[in-house]
Amino acid sequence: MSRRRHEAFSDDEDDVPSRSKRRRTSDTVDIEDRLESLITRVGEKSTSSLESNLEGLASVLEADLPNYKLKILKILCDCVVKLPEKLTVYTTLVGLLNAKNYNCGGEFVEMLVRNLKEALKSTEFDNARIMVRFLSDLVNCHVIVVGSLLSMFDSFLEVMLEDNIPQVRSDWYVYAVLSALPWIGRELFEKKETEFNKLLITIDGYISKRQKIHVPALKVWISDFPHPQEEYLDCLWAQMKNLRQNKWVEKQILRPYLAFDGVLCEALQHTLPQIIPPSHHEDTVYPLPSIVFRLFDYTDVPEGPVLPGSHAIERYLIEEQLNRIIHTHHKERKDCSAALLSFPTKNKIPLNYMIVEVMFSQLFRLPKPPHLEIFYGSALIELCKLQPGSMPQVLAQATEMLYERLDTMHTSCIERIASWFSYHLSNFQFRWSWDDWSGCVDVDALFPKPTFVREVLYKCLRLSYHQRIVDTVPDTFSALIPEKPSSYYKYEAEGSGSLPGTMIAHQLLAAIKEKCTPEEALLVLKDLPNPLSEEENDPSYHPLRIDVFVATLFHLGSKSFSHSFAAIAKFHYVLKMIADTEDGQICLLKTLFVVWKKHQQMIVVLVDKLLKTQIIECSAVANWLFSREMSSEFPKFYVWEIMHSTINKMNKHVSKLQREVEDSKDRLEMLRRRMADGLELDPDDDDIPSDEMIERMEERMETAMSQQKSLFLIIFQRFIIILTDHLARCEGNGIDYNTPWYKWIIERLQEIFLLHHELVFKYISTLEGLLFTSDIDFHILEVFQQFCALRS
Repeated sequence: MSRRRHEAFSDDEDDVPSRSKRRRTSDTVDIEDRLESLITRVGEKSTSSLESNLEGLASVLEADLPNYKLKILKILCDCVVKLPEKLTVYTTLVGLLNAKNYNCGGEFVEMLVRNLKEALKSTEFDNARIMVRFLSDLVNCHVIVVGSLLSMFDSFLEVMLEDNIPQVRSDWYVYAVLSALPWIGRELFEKKETEFNKLLITIDGYISKRQKIHVPALKVWISDFPHPQEEYLDCLWAQMKNLRQNKWVEKQILRPYLAFDGVLCEALQHTLPQIIPPSHHEDTVYPLPSIVFRLFDYTDVPEGPVLPGSHAIERYLIEEQLNRIIHTHHKERKDCSAALLSFPTKNKIPLNYMIVEVMFSQLFRLPKPPHLEIFYGSALIELCKLQPGSMPQVLAQATEMLYERLDTMHTSCIERIASWFSYHLSNFQFRWSWDDWSGCVDVDALFPKPTFVREVLYKCLRLSYHQRIVDTVPDTFSALIPEKPSSYYKYEAEGSGSLPGTMIAHQLLAAIKEKCTPEEALLVLKDLPNPLSEEENDPSYHPLRIDVFVATLFHLGSKSFSHSFAAIAKFHYVLKMIADTEDGQICLLKTLFVVWKKHQQMIVVLVDKLLKTQIIECSAVANWLFSREMSSEFPKFYVWEIMHSTINKMNKHVSKLQREVEDSKDRLEMLRRRMADGLELDPDDDDIPSDEMIERMEERMETAMSQQKSLFLIIFQRFIIILTDHLARCEGNGIDYNTPWYKWIIERLQEIFLLHHELVFKYISTLEGLLFTSDIDFHILEVFQQFCALRS
């Protein structure tokens, strides 16, 4: 449906695409496609008014109901969840159809309720919330009896009385009711005031008693100045209380059904069937709570329409609609930008400010943004192109405000804004008023502002070249400009003659240049003495052999990524042989770091390649990143890029093995059913695995799952060790523990919990029993408790 919506149609709603462009297999398909086009495009560009288009479309659909009723109802139900920004347009259309054909209206309500029940059962909570809102607005269109809607709301709120459920379950059902009230609140107030007030008192009691241990983990800023960072339900409830004081009158929602009140009020109404929330199960995953992001208030908008206050219902409604537009168009940046700038009431609000705030609210959302980070950068660039006179100024103002608040910003958000800003600069020739930020050079290099500028320049370097960055940034920033990316080969450096292994390194260098085989390379290395032999009877690896070979190989492949990849591919066998234990793999990574210390991107890319080629394992990478040699690099962003990439690789590997086992079991079961039914076997049945093969696959899967669990245990254990050492050292020396280094590390611990929360929750009991026990420092334990509260 979404593809068809973007085809080149004319402005008139009732036009049909040319037959020459789209082949038809039958008249039925032709008519069904035409109906879909008409329904999905209603409310878009047209030479006629919305009301006349709705009236005309309702008549067309009524005429087609005898033959295409099921198709029409399915399209309308799809539009409910796929085009929620046009919600009131479709409720009006349904209302007109119901007025013309009572049975059709009833069947639509039944189908939508079935869809709602299925969405709740299959945990499609966002779709379910939109359907609840749609059903609520159908009351305004005289399709649904108001009393039956209140019964549905009461049924949702009864979830609050259930025993032994996580708070996120009851939170969602309260949120589903609250988020529908701006559409239906006035009707409930006028028709069912007593029952409505009782419902609001119930919600107020619930919200006042909720636990909010999770809030600090989700804040963009540690400080609440200048804008309080409110939990999403608290903020929405405050907005509803303001709306209630205004007698449930708002000025933002488009209500086309008001033009048809004379027709709609004569229609017969339907009673909603009973909707009972499905029971809670341990494996049900509810939406996580969130924090409402605020960047601007009315004082930040110098001229034009006034920005609604943070507790004004208009602020919620505009943000909700902008979020829906982004969700609908996030795969097409141009369509998304155009749709945002075509906001229906754009002349009554400071639209550019609200778009920028909503964009950043999604980019900074914790645990992670709802869409790819690159989308926000590309969409903001497109917005600047479409609004060259105003959008760049608003975006520059937002950037300055974010920079000024970096000192209290969460590490994950600092990293995201650094990635976005460097990408944005690369599209505008790296022009920026750098001198305004020159003060960051004079403070501790680990403070957020100098760290941010340094990381932005590192990201810019990936998108350009070193001399361009040097020429772009003022000389005052020289301390923050990355070194020129280059490799370091210690066996050719000054004084290398005294290093053990230098002579063999030169021999190996010459052999590889002469295109030696992997076996010949190993022969060159065989005479190297193992420094561990004197300390261990049975050394598990040969550090000098690894150092000489890896340093030489990466030195020869230093010309480009492709050269390095080719070197790894050719000598894969040797790398596997010399680094066949975890200690050996860590040694390999340490050598890689020495060679490429001045080139962060090369380290990131090569570690990724070594993991993909299974030369090193994920646990080795984690232990290397926490090693003493990497302690100076720990606050740098590329280290955490490697960490998250490593975790993701492990997770993908486990998921792949799980899918293979499930697929094999399904295929084997299908074969057995066919055989039991006496059906002929397929030619493909020869490829179906046996029970023994599935057992071996399950063993591999269980091994991988054990490795995954071990990886998380290693990471959290190392975090606890280094943070405990820091806290004990600070206490012993009588100094403040809350240093810039501590901020980076404790918030990276939070980030690991949040970004990988789906998997970490599987191991919550193990973590609580083994690592995050009551005897560790409270500052560390608090992070774990906040994480646990996300689903409690």
